[in-house]
Amino acid sequence: MEELKVRGLENGRLYIELSGDIDLGNAEAFYQAVEQAYRETPASITFDCERLEFIDSTTLGTFVKILKTLKSDGKDMRLVKLQAKIKKLFLICSLDSIMEIE
Repeated sequence: MEELKVRGLENGRLYIELSGDIDLGNAEAFYQAVEQAYRETPASITFDCERLEFIDSTTLGTFVKILKTLKSDGKDMRLVKLQAKIKKLFLICSLDSIMEIE
């Protein structure tokens, strides 16, 4: 999946860069890629969203699904460098109350 690049562990966290669009058409592939990376390196995850251009409601649900898996293992999730238009979606849905958004 070209919208996702696993950079590996940084400061004890799995660091994943996102780019382009993640929507209904590729959300399942996104989830599977994150799940595989997490199985290989079980650590809290930081998503670098600087180059992420678009997400939809399916993607929001996918982030929640990822967060549930991480929390059940005692880990957490952080989204950093979100563009204003994407950050607004997380805030409108009050997802900033359950996940760390910088």
